[in-house]
Amino acid sequence: MTRDWQDRLREIEKDIFARRPEHSINPSLERITALVTLLGDPQRAYPVIHLTGTNGKTSTARMTEALLRARGLRTGLFTSPHLSSVGERIAVDGQPLSGERFVEAYDEIKPYVDLVDASHDVRLSFFEVLTGMAFAVFADAPVDVCVLEVGMGGTWDNTNVVDGVVAVVTPISIDHARHLGNTVQEIATDKAGIIKPGAIAVLAQQPPAAAEPLLRRVAEVGATVAREGLEFGVLSRELAVGGQQVSIRGLRGDYTDLYLPLFGAYQAGNLACAIAAVEAFAAPPQADGPDSQEQALDPALVRQAVATMTSPGRLEVVRHSPVVIVDAAHNPGGMAASTAALTESFSFSELVAIIAVAQDKDVAGILDEMEPVVSRLIVTANSSPRSMDPVALGEVAAGIFGPERVSVAARLDDAIELGVAIADEADAAGGPGTAGLLITGSVITAGDARLLLSSDRNEAPPQAEADR
Repeated sequence: MTRDWQDRLREIEKDIFARRPEHSINPSLERITALVTLLGDPQRAYPVIHLTGTNGKTSTARMTEALLRARGLRTGLFTSPHLSSVGERIAVDGQPLSGERFVEAYDEIKPYVDLVDASHDVRLSFFEVLTGMAFAVFADAPVDVCVLEVGMGGTWDNTNVVDGVVAVVTPISIDHARHLGNTVQEIATDKAGIIKPGAIAVLAQQPPAAAEPLLRRVAEVGATVAREGLEFGVLSRELAVGGQQVSIRGLRGDYTDLYLPLFGAYQAGNLACAIAAVEAFAAPPQADGPDSQEQALDPALVRQAVATMTSPGRLEVVRHSPVVIVDAAHNPGGMAASTAALTESFSFSELVAIIAVAQDKDVAGILDEMEPVVSRLIVTANSSPRSMDPVALGEVAAGIFGPERVSVAARLDDAIELGVAIADEADAAGGPGTAGLLITGSVITAGDARLLLSSDRNEAPPQAEADR
């Protein structure tokens, strides 16, 4: 990228991040509808697989996109939030937008953004602008199919100006209660809004309080339902080096002996949902009949795609000796899944954890899930202005872990230095692999840690306006 492009990219990032951030919600589809209308409704130029849920959305979206691309389709992928660069959120054919293409895409829609801003009392938000950019980029590519992850919720999410031919709902639990509701039933009712008339709803295993409103929405709009554990699901899974070996029952056939280089039962469930979504997209359930088995995805392509799947920032090993793992868990449900997977997949006798978390999260609930498996906890802050003050976080943690197990570090780099030293000491005493270091609490924490632990230490942490 030339210096001119780099300067322009910095200007654009400054402009976008100056807008209302993702965590500041103004529930309305009026502004995004106005923007996409001016853009010529690019979101209607391709079929969409739409994803919502509380945990697992990004991993499932990445898996779905990888399977579609393996079948020779040109894909668009929109996920959020980002780990290091805002351009990560928009990918074509598995490749995030380059800096130059990001600049071009923004400059192309900027006149229409200005028109919408001028005609509404509330300006377009950071997320609304990026959503409009993604729709336009995918139409320009053009893509054969778009895999679209919501930002938050469903009914009022800015992505919900699409009519997804497949709607995927990953496991639902309580998060973003201030915006979505205080009960699982309320949250599921909001998320059910992405299920559109005639669509195929692929539902991960849900608690009863979530399943009821989801199934009610399916019935109300005349959608078709596919439920994990009934129409599809995980047949078997066992640990393997660097991941797990899984077999999946899909809607069209069985896919056995798949090597998935990701940890945890929840990732196997995510894969089952992704396979079912791609099967539903390729051959709708109305085609059921004696030849339905012939409509299964090519097992060789599935096996190849699964073996290359990644999910950055999700129980990702970023360093060895000592083993350092970053994870984006940011609510009690996500932390429960992550700690279960970590306990299953690693044999640490001592686990040191670093946590930096947004102050509006269920901090006590997250720490409760960590306490049984974490021997030492270091609390700190990440690069987000929403990050909880380390001293206040330390007080909450001390009440759960006991003060003797909790240390406070003002900065994440200091926390990492301390955590590595503690893990190194345990490894020296007990042998290599005795201790592990987990860095967790939010996507921003995971992204900051990945950057600090990468080979390029001179790059500043990304501006953090992400909601998780």
